[in-house]
Amino acid sequence: MTLRTLTHTLNWPGLVFVLALLGLWQIAAGQVDSTNFPGPLAVLAALTSGAGMLISQMQHTLWRAAAGFLLALLTMLPLGLVIGRVAAARTVLGPVIELLRPIPPLAIVPIAMLFAGIGSEAKILVIFYSASFPLLIYAIDATQATHPALLNTARSLGLSRAAIIRHIDLPASLPMVMVGIRLSVSMALLISVASEMLLSSNGIGFVVTSAQEQFRIAEGIAAIVFIGVVALLINWLLRRIESWLLAWHIGLTTSAH
Repeated sequence: MTLRTLTHTLNWPGLVFVLALLGLWQIAAGQVDSTNFPGPLAVLAALTSGAGMLISQMQHTLWRAAAGFLLALLTMLPLGLVIGRVAAARTVLGPVIELLRPIPPLAIVPIAMLFAGIGSEAKILVIFYSASFPLLIYAIDATQATHPALLNTARSLGLSRAAIIRHIDLPASLPMVMVGIRLSVSMALLISVASEMLLSSNGIGFVVTSAQEQFRIAEGIAAIVFIGVVALLINWLLRRIESWLLAWHIGLTTSAH
């Protein structure tokens, strides 16, 4: 990447605004002069000195988030395609989905602990629950939005309902499904951290809680900043994957405009 490309790529107003906020924060911290209100330089020092520990603890968090997300992807994406295409499935399962969807994921922690104990299994169960609904809802809506001409052509060729779901609904729904996947990954990471704050002895959420309880404010903020950086990297990676998978769709929308 050349310097000129980098100059055009960066969001300079946003960057200047962030730097101004950091400068004001540092000035305010210097005026207060208390360990309970560390400035960005103190947070940066804590982030640098604790980088190894933060990376190690983040591995636990990401492992649980990935496990819960993959379980949701492997079950809810096919289920959403079936519900979107089969009216009988919508009739039977629709009320159950609408009943469960508004329940906050952390509200099922006691139930998860009852059936899965207090280990990683309970956390993965809660993450699975939280990551399921974005995938399920977007898959249902995307399937129902499939162009009727595609369905009529498939039926005229004698394709079965299973073949239509596989060869028509799945490719046509990918643009919307990818949005659901990004939301689902975000929920998985969020609930992974939150569940570790409630019932865990490791993970980045436990680091935040431990720092809070011991009044190590700089270390706690450093852990929060690290979570944000990792989340940004994950979102960047998902967008790269989306651009690769949906190159045909991006080309169509670009040419249409």
